Amino acid sequence: MKILAVSDNVDDLLYTSNLKENIPNVDLIFGCGDMPFAYLEFLVSIYNVPLLYVPGNHDPVYLPKTPSSHAQGCENIDGCVVDVKGLRVAGLGGSILYKPNAINQYTQAQMWKKAVVLALKIAWKNWKDKRKLDMFIAHSPPLGINDDDDKAHTGFSAFLWLIKIFKPRYFLHGHTLNFRVNLESNPSIQGTEIINVNPKRIMEVVKNVY
Repeated sequence: MKILAVSDNVDDLLYTSNLKENIPNVDLIFGCGDMPFAYLEFLVSIYNVPLLYVPGNHDPVYLPKTPSSHAQGCENIDGCVVDVKGLRVAGLGGSILYKPNAINQYTQAQMWKKAVVLALKIAWKNWKDKRKLDMFIAHSPPLGINDDDDKAHTGFSAFLWLIKIFKPRYFLHGHTLNFRVNLESNPSIQGTEIINVNPKRIMEVVKNVY
């Protein structure tokens, strides 16, 4: 399965009518936040495949009945766990709180609360279906891995816990500029590969058989 993941910065090489010819056979798209909704809508219209995303700290508050608050034809999976194309995927958006009363920004404690709620959902689905989480998409990185030196780009400690508990094969995020160019050099935690997709990554993923 070929996955296209994007975050933070529009890549002009993708924003073209020749995209499907330049990068063919994409099966699934992930958005890791801070992407113009028009850009996500363009990608999903070109490929006509599922596009799952989480909001970044520069995105608006998600309101299901307000079209301008989410990307049309795409699925916001912030705080959710979903099954798509044979993969089980969970997501948490937002960044560390660095401006008072900011949208999609959280303290470490607030993100821990969101993570615990999501963990209960994942655990229930995994137990019910006798399978495990394949991928996790977030806007921010785990604390101490791919985060930057400034406060605004600090990762979340709760993500480290989620990774250690559920051991997804991949944890995808954006938000920071600290990343490895080659997939083979990405850091990992107990077998989970941590990948900064900013501004894009193309991945070949083998689906698990349960």
